[in-house]
Parts: sequence; structure tokens; C-alpha cells
Amino acid sequence: MNSFSKTDIRILDYINKKSYWLRLFQFLVGCLIVSITYNVFIVPNNLVPGGVGGLAVIVHNLTGLDNSIFILIMNLFLLLLSYLLLGKEKTRATLLGSIIVPIFIKGTSYINVWIGLDTSHVLLSAIFGGIIYGFGLGLIFKAGFTTGGTDIINQIISKYGKVSLGKSMLMSDGLIVLASGLFFGLNSMMYSIIILYIISVISDRVLLGISDSKVFFIITNKEEQIRDYILKKMGRGVTIFKATGGYNKENEHVLMTVLPTKEYFYLKEGIKKIDKKAFIL
Repeated sequence: MNSFSKTDIRILDYINKKSYWLRLFQFLVGCLIVSITYNVFIVPNNLVPGGVGGLAVIVHNLTGLDNSIFILIMNLFLLLLSYLLLGKEKTRATLLGSIIVPIFIKGTSYINVWIGLDTSHVLLSAIFGGIIYGFGLGLIFKAGFTTGGTDIINQIISKYGKVSLGKSMLMSDGLIVLASGLFFGLNSMMYSIIILYIISVISDRVLLGISDSKVFFIITNKEEQIRDYILKKMGRGVTIFKATGGYNKENEHVLMTVLPTKEYFYLKEGIKKIDKKAFIL
């Protein structure tokens, strides 16, 4: 049963139509980057960065089946599963990526022959492959699309297993990476963990941006003194929230401030001086 209300659908339609052609172009560029990186860095070194693409590397080595064909077959199966278990709206969001990515992977499968890049150094391939792949993936996510594949599995596990999306991703990608250790050895698995981590970090940076400032929350009973320190000594803004402790039910105050990360030392040391029991998050 579809859980979206009519209002939700209208909002989603507005978001999907906003700057559609520009977002589509960004999505296609991201897919191209991901596909080239997959063929240049990942496939030649049997790296398995999770997902259907990683599973395709294992299957190709076991059966000789073309990576792009396996990815397309799996994506089509998962799209059907998504339609049955997640509904039409969720499926529509993954449809384009599920089809475009394997097509682009097939179209760029011989690119390494043309550019002649030596990717025999596995660690360098894992590092640079992870950076470039993560950048392409970030462009796709930032444009409001996905690549399908295990994204669908993660949503299904999250919905029916009552676990967070992060935990479902850890389970699905973790199992695929562990499988790489069984088929390609522990060294390959370790390199796969490296590239998976780099991909996640870089894609997040592209999606959310890189900021020199951070939000800090301070829990204290001396909110007035700490507020004055942040406002007058550090010259930064501060907001105070009233809160109740979940365990002891006592009234507490939470201060929120945004400041450059390089000033964290002065924030931490100043707060410690005022209230040694203060908690900074």
C-alpha cells in the first residue's frame, strides 16, 4: 500500500519538476563518471565497493557474464520488487538510474584501452577510483536521482525490517564486500573496504558541501555564563533551548552555536573553565 498522501505527491511533483533538465544533465554526467571509473579502476582490480556493481565483479569472475548485463538484469528485477513492496512513487525515483548506469558501463567498457592508463597499483586505484566514483555518485544524488540497485534493497530492509537506512546499507554492502574476501582473498577485501569508505565520504561532501563551520550543542546548568562567554568573548551567536532529561526528568538547558572548527579549542577550554560538568556535542 502506498504511504504517500495527495499533498506529499504534489510536493514531490513540484520538487521533481524544479530545474528538471539541468538536474537531468547533472545526473547523466554523474552516471558517465561513475561508469568510466567502474571500468578503469574497479573491474581490472577486482575491487568490490558494495552494491550491484560490486556483486557484478564477483559474478563476472565466476561465470564470465558481462558486468553491464548482470547489473541491468538485477536492476530490472529489483525495480519489479520495488514496485511491489515500495510503491510506484519510490520506484519512479530509481527507474532512470537503474537503466542508464548499466548502459553507460557497457558503452565505456573499452575506455581503458583508449586511454592506456596503468591501474595495476591496487592501492592507488582504490584511492583515486574511490574519489572519482564518489564525486560522480554525489552528482547523481545531488540531482535528486539514484543508481537503483541495492538502494532498493536497502529501502526494503529498512521498511520491513524496521531498521534505519544506514544499518540496512551496512548489512547489504557489508555482505557483498565480505563475499569479495571469499572469492578474491583478504587483500582484495581490504582494498574494497578502502574504496567503499572513500566513495561514501566523497559523495557526502559533494551532496552536502564542505563547510569550515560546525554546529555545537552544549548541555549545562550555567547557561548564562557560557552564553556570555560565547557572545562577548568569542563574538559568536548562541541560541538557548529548554530541555528535560530523559532519565532523571530534570530541567536542563541546551545551548547551540555555530563557529569555525578552528575555534573549537577556545570554545571547549572556555566552557570547561566555567562548567566542568558541561557536555559538548
